[in-house]
Amino acid sequence: MATYEPKNILITGAAGFIASHVANRLVRNYPQYKIVVLDKLDYCSNLRNLNPSRSSPNFRFVKGDIGSADLVNYLLITESIDTIMHFAAQTHVDNSFGNSFEFTTNNIYGTHVLLEACKVTGQVRRFIHVSTDEVYGETDEDALVGNHEASQLLPTNPYSATKAGAEMLVMAYGRSYGLPVITTRGNNVYGPNQFPEKLIPKFILLAMRGQPLPIHGDGSNVRSYLYCEDVAEAYEVVLHKGEVGHVYNIGTKKERRVIDVAVDICKLFSLDPDTVIKFVDNRPFNDQRYFLDDQKLKNLGWSEKTIWEEGLKKTMEWYTNNPDWWGDVSGALLPHPRMLMMPGVERHIDGSEETKDMVSQEMSTSSQNGMVVTSIRTSLNKPHLKFLIYGRTGWIGGLLSKLCEKQNIPYEYGRGRLEERSQLILDIQNVRPSHVFNAAGVTGRPNVDWCESHKQETIRTNVVGTLTLADVCRENGLLLMNYATGCIFEYDAQHPEGSGIGYKEEDKPNFTGSFYSKTKAMVEELLKDFDNVCTLRVRMPISSDLSNPRNFITKISRYNKVVNIPNSMTVLDELLPISIEMAKRNCRGIWNFTNPGVVSHNEILEMYKSYIDPSFKWTNFTLKEQAKVIVAPRSNNEMDATKLKREFPELLSIKDSIIKYVFEPNKKVLSN
Repeated sequence: MATYEPKNILITGAAGFIASHVANRLVRNYPQYKIVVLDKLDYCSNLRNLNPSRSSPNFRFVKGDIGSADLVNYLLITESIDTIMHFAAQTHVDNSFGNSFEFTTNNIYGTHVLLEACKVTGQVRRFIHVSTDEVYGETDEDALVGNHEASQLLPTNPYSATKAGAEMLVMAYGRSYGLPVITTRGNNVYGPNQFPEKLIPKFILLAMRGQPLPIHGDGSNVRSYLYCEDVAEAYEVVLHKGEVGHVYNIGTKKERRVIDVAVDICKLFSLDPDTVIKFVDNRPFNDQRYFLDDQKLKNLGWSEKTIWEEGLKKTMEWYTNNPDWWGDVSGALLPHPRMLMMPGVERHIDGSEETKDMVSQEMSTSSQNGMVVTSIRTSLNKPHLKFLIYGRTGWIGGLLSKLCEKQNIPYEYGRGRLEERSQLILDIQNVRPSHVFNAAGVTGRPNVDWCESHKQETIRTNVVGTLTLADVCRENGLLLMNYATGCIFEYDAQHPEGSGIGYKEEDKPNFTGSFYSKTKAMVEELLKDFDNVCTLRVRMPISSDLSNPRNFITKISRYNKVVNIPNSMTVLDELLPISIEMAKRNCRGIWNFTNPGVVSHNEILEMYKSYIDPSFKWTNFTLKEQAKVIVAPRSNNEMDATKLKREFPELLSIKDSIIKYVFEPNKKVLSN
């Protein structure tokens, strides 16, 4: 059998899990090959996966989408590509149940673009298409022989259906146009660098955090697992020894139930499976078993080398040494993660100068041909965004529209009432948003005391309406940015006033003094079951508009008497733009949406006196005295903003932010 020797290889999706291991291996083992990798840096991609290759002279990274025909044709021609290894795809089954159209776009249309480019340029000598064992569908539980390469394709979920559809296109282009295609179908892969929406890295990270391991159904589903380096070697073999027109299964005969995988991970962390494992609702359909016959690939000289115990230990050690590799993955760790692969929603690039340089160099690539330069710019355009905003008459809702106009982001206000499901569905059908922002809610007129005598109205909007909107967004694969409140905590023995110990995102609410806060705590707890929601805990919001009666500074400057208690607060001028960036970054889960640190009433009023009115005076009174003039108690607490600060290092402390965004712009007192 003749050995194929490529010269210039294009690897798609190479910042992802499997493809990064393959790319790094080829760069390392074959310095005579030029390796060009193309990746749009979606949510499950990370440039750091390619760190081992980035300094190699035979490596080049290009940021772009396989759906851009101009970009693909340009790369094939300018890089003299003779081999394509096509890994780029949306691959997570749970996601496909929530946003199946995006799977069709990426997995079928993207493959079609690549095939057509190969046909047009006529220079590619190998097109290796990476598929999945799931295209075979469910294997009988008592089957002794696995699916072989000629077995019928019977996909059972939207993900595997799109992969089967892509295979049909590959086969058709091979037969109709003579393209030199090879297809692989692989078992589950695990190891370092994998995005933790998949079972093994998810369980490892949850175990590291001391959180339950959620198992779909009863955990009896059987899967086969291969270690990533063994799989990378398999692709090395297929590249050099695979025959054109053939299909190769990449598999293992060693099978494990999902429950057994969870138990093995518990053992690694010395955890009790009986207390850690949690059974949750199953998928709409969950194949009981996938089983492959991998003899054909073994005949080429490949074999599995890494035993399960060794591979799992290596994987565990990598994640414990790199816990922040993927940043905030709280949404992926939910029992049924849906990372909401909206068109154009990309994973943000890590902030290293080396990474920025790598991307910027590719974005500035030029050519004598002006049309080609235009094509590259088109493929790297900013993501398509359109916001649907609820809360037109509210303070935050109004500010959001101004920010959208400033950033040239199209938006429309929702017309439906939150508790009316049919109206929300109609809004989404008419607007076709990329994201939904909920700034609607009952806070009281003029304050939260109103909620004490209007409990049904408060429940209807704050609980029923918010949950209905979250569910409608979930059904439509939409991320919901939900402006909530941090007024669900109060200082206690574990979080005493002045201690600097703030409440974290995972802490349970402990303030029930007002009915408003009760409804907000209730809906926050229920929203945890919606993996498409980003909950932003706003506290005592402040803005530069000192004429707005809802502004906390405006409120206390007009009171006859004020208490003096340090609190966490939210400077909207700084944090609302951050919420838009969080939507672009596809953030989810609960976030303490406050500036770091605390500030007291007196400290704010001292600033007011220094910057606005030197003659301003105020009087303090105690909480007991305050209780005589209000109906419901008020929440006072400190929120831990570490998570937000880690995501946005430039975030100012509360005192610095108030000065920069509120008092400096409104300064009326001249400096001495």
